[in-house]
Amino acid sequence: MQDKSVIQLFNDTWLDCHTALNSRWGIKPSDFDYLKIIGKGSFGKVLLARHKETMAYYAVKVLQKKIILKKKEQKHIMAERSVLMKNIKHPFLVGLHYSFQTTDKLYFVLDYVNGGELFYHLQRERVFLEPRARFYAAEISSALGYLHSLHIVYRDLKPENILLDSQGHIVLTDFGLCKEGLEADGTTSTFCGTPEYLAPEVLQKQAYDRTVDWWCLGSVLYEMLYGLPPFYSRNTAEMYNNILHKAPAMKPNVSNAGRELLEGLLQKERTKRLGAKDDFLELKFHSFFSPINWDDLMAKKITPPFIPSVSGPTDLRHFDPEFTQLPVSSSLCNDTLTVTSSVKEAAGAFPGFSYGPPAGHSFM
Repeated sequence: MQDKSVIQLFNDTWLDCHTALNSRWGIKPSDFDYLKIIGKGSFGKVLLARHKETMAYYAVKVLQKKIILKKKEQKHIMAERSVLMKNIKHPFLVGLHYSFQTTDKLYFVLDYVNGGELFYHLQRERVFLEPRARFYAAEISSALGYLHSLHIVYRDLKPENILLDSQGHIVLTDFGLCKEGLEADGTTSTFCGTPEYLAPEVLQKQAYDRTVDWWCLGSVLYEMLYGLPPFYSRNTAEMYNNILHKAPAMKPNVSNAGRELLEGLLQKERTKRLGAKDDFLELKFHSFFSPINWDDLMAKKITPPFIPSVSGPTDLRHFDPEFTQLPVSSSLCNDTLTVTSSVKEAAGAFPGFSYGPPAGHSFM
């Protein structure tokens, strides 16, 4: 009996120590009311949550540590946290308010954005008129340029990762595939991304650099203007062959400047791609963007061409009902109480994950 009480004492002490990980900012799962599921991924869910004290709304991403460890994805999760912490200064990147952990889960408390994915709006409208596509491409490219200035390559630009806020501005989200520490002339070689948007050099498993993001922007802009990604085929092998060998078809409903920009971004040889020399500046001064006042854009002084109809924070009409109709689990507020060896392993696998705002910033 004595052994059992010693073990129990150890477990209780261990749990107390672990809970203390988050106590610097005094933030814990039970500080929130979890209202609806608004997204789902490989490692967990994204929920609309309301902070009980301030009544402010957030998107809280809740990830299961066990699944992350099983898939050996700790590095990607810690990279995502690291990139989120650097996003504070950019208007078109989702912001992190807090990150904290319990013995079995990781929590990201993020800006809540309810204007819907660009993917959702594009599916509904099929194509966007050129001024609207230009506005989105300008906001996206300024966000990518900012990440590049921090030596971060995004690597997974696609309409599903581009959200609209309630005013109609772009918010780039999901930084799990970002590569940090890549200097202007640096390369990397990890094979990752989404099939329709893969750059030829990634597909060929060659070294690649930050210009993969400009290829992806070209693919997304093409999709906004023409309704499908530039090399799309239902047959993946055929699509890959198109990416490697075919020129993108340019139809006449796009201006000369638009076609020229697309050709520059979708240049198969990365050293000749638009952005290869001066990165974002090459896009900024391209004739396609000549109607854009970049200072006004960054200050959000340009009225977006489309404003999503939302009546308030709990209006979820732009989220997939497949998610919003799922029941919210009560386990979100609770820590694991049974301390098994796998729980201990999971708990210790994310040192330094917890984050709170700098001194002087309250929970806004």
